[in-house]
Amino acid sequence: MTGRSIRAAAATVMAAALTFGAAACSNPGNGAAASGAKDSAVVGIAYEPDSLSPLLGYGKDGNSKIFDGLLAFDEDMRLRPALAAELPDVSADRLTYTYKLRKGVRFSDGTPFSAKDVVFTYRTVLDEKTNNASRTELDAVGDVRADGDDTVVFTLKYPYAPFAQRTVLPIAPEHIAGRQDVNTGPFTTKPIGTGPYILTGWSKGEKISFKANPDYWGGAPAVKKFTMAIIKDDDVRATRLRAGDLDGAILPPNLAKGFEGEQGRKTHRATTYDYRTVTLPTGNKVAGDTAVRRALDIAVDRQAMVDSILDGAGKPAYGPVPTGSEWFTEGTRRRHDLAGAKKILDEAGWKPGKDGIRVKNGVRAAFPLWYLTGDKLRQDHALAYASDAKKAGIDITTKAGTWEVIEPRMEHDAVLAGGGAPGDPDFDQYLLLNSALAGDGFNNMARYVNPAVDKALETGRRSDDKATRKAAYDTVQRELVKNPGYTFLTHIDHLYVVNDKWDGLTTQVEPHDHGLASGPWWNVEDWTPKK
Repeated sequence: MTGRSIRAAAATVMAAALTFGAAACSNPGNGAAASGAKDSAVVGIAYEPDSLSPLLGYGKDGNSKIFDGLLAFDEDMRLRPALAAELPDVSADRLTYTYKLRKGVRFSDGTPFSAKDVVFTYRTVLDEKTNNASRTELDAVGDVRADGDDTVVFTLKYPYAPFAQRTVLPIAPEHIAGRQDVNTGPFTTKPIGTGPYILTGWSKGEKISFKANPDYWGGAPAVKKFTMAIIKDDDVRATRLRAGDLDGAILPPNLAKGFEGEQGRKTHRATTYDYRTVTLPTGNKVAGDTAVRRALDIAVDRQAMVDSILDGAGKPAYGPVPTGSEWFTEGTRRRHDLAGAKKILDEAGWKPGKDGIRVKNGVRAAFPLWYLTGDKLRQDHALAYASDAKKAGIDITTKAGTWEVIEPRMEHDAVLAGGGAPGDPDFDQYLLLNSALAGDGFNNMARYVNPAVDKALETGRRSDDKATRKAAYDTVQRELVKNPGYTFLTHIDHLYVVNDKWDGLTTQVEPHDHGLASGPWWNVEDWTPKK
């Protein structure tokens, strides 16, 4: 989970952060959806980024609309060339990656793109003065240099198996972003890129608007105007879709179900790495107790959550890795076992009080659990989790709030959080579990400390041998059974309801950061109006 992945519910995304406050936006598409214009699309999303600068994390996992990376992911999550003319040439020792750049590419202001922009982007992200919470994802990079205008060479400090996947990072223009404060300059809200779309406006908390880049190297998009309406409340998003204000929206399963069978609309379902989890802060006398953590881990009925909350659109989660992944460790599924949970607590000295809530050394087994206001899925997960915990004798009080309210309380209060990134296990687990990142913004929110996990994470990151890496991540998942600093609940499929007036809509395997970079509009530049 990246430093902003919880805010991006993306993470980032990929990029990643949340909008707060009132949910609705007035006439976000200026009537484009209601008019049925075939060359315009207005979609409802739940979150917005803190910044539109890739130097600060925007679009780091791809699909940024405004920018391109050296590489990009296709529909099947395979790497393909983007600003690079071809996939990189990799040295035998896996320490040197050489990228030949696509010729004739220009930024949307007309300035030619070249190797110096790539070098500038990566060096700036790696600069400690840059406020990029995901900097550690590029820790392997020892140097990046230009070899002429059309070649970039990366030298790694150690073989980092998924490095090529990291080069979907969007490239910023050195001639603009390099002449202003990287953290506060106008580029953070009014960026220029090489991508298929050009930003036309960003009304924070309301909408982000784009127009097609007529000179895009990949061909001018057929969808000429594209608007993301920022509507954090699930119910309001569904209402605006039904009213015709939106052409599409991401919706929780129970609301998406209400559109089934409607003529002119189609539901798209994306499989994901997106999980919901409860942070169990190490600094909390109850949640930080290993026995309490282990008891909660088996007291929770994950399958019931999948069935009742997700309406089957998902599966139980036992860690950040989905059960269908090749990286999942067999033998780490936890069955629902309320009797076993009670036994763990009994043996650890947590004895039931007169009201049924357990007590140990004068400490009552109780703590608060926060979830994000307006997010029905988080609310429902939090309520179900508290209900299951109560049956074991643990009193969890659910509370709703914005991230401004929640963030200062994360050190001691539990949070119904989200995260997950497709691809390599390093992408999510390092930021989520490494003790060195405990309390670093939204990294390691539970402040989890486990030396065995730290060692395994480093082994997994620094080895290029798949068997060695698999063993390392097996260790991580087994340690989470012994001492779970988080209670992982479900992996969630993402559901999108979209007006059926374009061809070319597909979905990828999606990260936690959904709606902004992901969704059927991940490739909106390839959509064509239906005839």
